[in-house]
Amino acid sequence: MPDAVADKALAGLDYTFEDAALLTCALTHRSAGRPHNERLEFLGDAVLGMLVAERLYAGFPHADEGQLTRTRAQIVNRESLARHARALNLGTALVLGEGEQRSGGWRRDSILANTFEALLGAIYLDGGIEACRRVVLKILADSFATIDPEQADKDPKTTLQEYLQSRRFDLPQYATIEVSGPSHDQVFTVSCHTSALREPVVARGPTRRKAEQAAARAALELLRQ
Repeated sequence: MPDAVADKALAGLDYTFEDAALLTCALTHRSAGRPHNERLEFLGDAVLGMLVAERLYAGFPHADEGQLTRTRAQIVNRESLARHARALNLGTALVLGEGEQRSGGWRRDSILANTFEALLGAIYLDGGIEACRRVVLKILADSFATIDPEQADKDPKTTLQEYLQSRRFDLPQYATIEVSGPSHDQVFTVSCHTSALREPVVARGPTRRKAEQAAARAALELLRQ
């Protein structure tokens, strides 16, 4: 991995590694051989979870355990972490095997999210918990500023169902319209139909459940307008 590529990709971190081997390992997918980043991913996942929990605990003193747990899950889910990885341009610095490179692994949510966690694990080993905390709080600043634990109680499907029931509409119906893409990177297209709207709402997601949630969220936005 050329140093210039890594430096450009990680400029947003505001962190310089003392041990360059840790950085290289964090950016190396298992398809490229050993040493790869799976162990660092394991460590980074734990460190990230702890730091986010710490920030939520301090920032929302009136939120209960369930609200804090669900809020943390919203902040550290795969899609969110992949979005942060893209903002850091991690895809351009990833070391992938030939097959993963050819199939576009550098843009896949799962690989990007795992690499983001591995990078945090590497920072923890290289600079300690304070360095890791500084990086996490900077990268997740927008999430912490906009998240509301009181709104984390229910997923969009549950919220839509309760919204419709309270107004005496029938329950929403979901249907899978299409499943596209290779087996390891499928995209589900789902419709959400409710008598409260003239037309079904269509949304996509990497799993059927996430596509249904996206459709429910879009339906709620239309109903609340």
